[in-house]
Amino acid sequence: MSKTEERDLGEAGAQLSTAPVEERHRESAGGPTLGVIGWLRWFWRQLTSMRVALILLFLLSLGSIPGSLIPQNSVDPMKVEAFKKQHDVLTPVYEKLQLFDVYSSVWFSAIYILLFISLIGCIVPRSWQFVGQLRSRPPRAPKRLTRLPAHTTWRTEREPEQVREAALAMLKKRRFRAHTAGDAVAAEKGYLREAGNLVFHVSLIVILVAFAMGVLFKSEGGKLVVEGDGFSNTLTQYDDFKSGSLFSPDELVPFSFTLDSFTGTYEKNGPQRGTPRTFEAAVTWSKGDGPEKKSVIEVNKPLNVDGTKIYLLEHGYAPVVTIRDGRGKVVISEPVPLLPIDANVSSTGAIKVMDGYRDKNGKKDQLGIAAFFVPTYGGENSGQMFSQFPGLEYPALSLGVYHGSLGVDSGLPQNVYQLDTSKMEQFKDADGNRLTKRLLPGETMKLPDGAGSITFENEVKEWASFQISQQPGNGWALTGAVAAITGLVGSLFIQRRRVWVRAVRGADGVTVVEMAGLGRAESAKVPEELADLAATLHAQAPTASEPVEVPAEGSEK
Repeated sequence: MSKTEERDLGEAGAQLSTAPVEERHRESAGGPTLGVIGWLRWFWRQLTSMRVALILLFLLSLGSIPGSLIPQNSVDPMKVEAFKKQHDVLTPVYEKLQLFDVYSSVWFSAIYILLFISLIGCIVPRSWQFVGQLRSRPPRAPKRLTRLPAHTTWRTEREPEQVREAALAMLKKRRFRAHTAGDAVAAEKGYLREAGNLVFHVSLIVILVAFAMGVLFKSEGGKLVVEGDGFSNTLTQYDDFKSGSLFSPDELVPFSFTLDSFTGTYEKNGPQRGTPRTFEAAVTWSKGDGPEKKSVIEVNKPLNVDGTKIYLLEHGYAPVVTIRDGRGKVVISEPVPLLPIDANVSSTGAIKVMDGYRDKNGKKDQLGIAAFFVPTYGGENSGQMFSQFPGLEYPALSLGVYHGSLGVDSGLPQNVYQLDTSKMEQFKDADGNRLTKRLLPGETMKLPDGAGSITFENEVKEWASFQISQQPGNGWALTGAVAAITGLVGSLFIQRRRVWVRAVRGADGVTVVEMAGLGRAESAKVPEELADLAATLHAQAPTASEPVEVPAEGSEK
């Protein structure tokens, strides 16, 4: 509908939407300046316009791309350090642009806050306008209904009041908001379109708030637990932990759990040999001093304890190793978790003996053992060691033993699964070669010069790594996303339209019925719906029969 037609229709063609009306009177080039208040008002109008809100939303989407492609300090600081070492040229640029901390950067926060303000400034006036439209009645019919794109007319012998009463009852039955205004019935339908539009934008605000809550109050940590061991939800128990800037340790939900067993089964035959079939951890858990409960945690099926979710991430093996010193004293006898490096769970790691070890002369020393484990040993006659299958069918453990300083006294943090041999010396065999040995369960490796022994016990335990996550905004984000989709569907597929029915007595005394429909945009649905309404009303007010003219007596035939 053109601007001219909209003006001709007057109130009837206005307010089919709650979209803000653009300013029609602009200052001419030679007119007076806006002044400070004028410029502030102009800036506010631009900021709260839907066009700017969409631009900010697009910029927010673009800004999140580097957060997905570039390692983030909030996710994995180790990857960030590795990236910096590999890219000497890009690192200073990325640091100045805060690309290693995208979601807490100044520019991302500015876009986020501006979008938040823009949406609120856009929604509030539209909501009040929409409430006003709901409280008001549909506008009176235009003077000339025949000027509307969809219209029809006929003559009937029914009285005008009867036609209007029938039209009013029919439109209300079709769920139109209708009332009689003068010589016509005015009706309107499709308010859910604007309601859906507002719900969509309110949902965006809910999602933004949920995102802010998740960033500020979240906590997330990882823990590797061997069968038989447990975990208590305190900061000291985590292997790694990160949280939002407003998170407090007091907000950690008090619970604990024990890994009773891990069950992993794999396809043994066919092209999918080695594919996991069962992957679950049986745990016993309790909240605070409450009773113990049994649960099974599976991939994508976390355990939920008062909003804190415990996800099962990875699985591996922990061969039980016993280490004796030069005097035969047991220094360590425990399962040693090793990290998998391939699909067949070939695993590597380090065993560090920092205290309690003495050589045969009673001198204190430290041991560092590089370990390589395979659950199903292959390559026995080829001089290589690899795993043929992820299941525990033929385990083997290869060890390389060092002694000296592990470097833990320097105060610098170390990776427990990596061995720093810069200040250590590897044991040598009788031929002067570096001492390494492959062990099967129950076998023992003797260290030279009576330095002790290492035994691979007849037991291999399994471990599982868990992610303990507390995201306070997840429920709000999901609710907002569902509401946004629902509102968007309503705003796209529901059409706001108006219908008028005028019934007046003609000059010849016969009632003239006029019907017209108007939608916000040109659509075939309005003429179709109007035709259906006209057919229904026509059945109650049929077309009047034309009078038959009788020729006068004596006239020529």
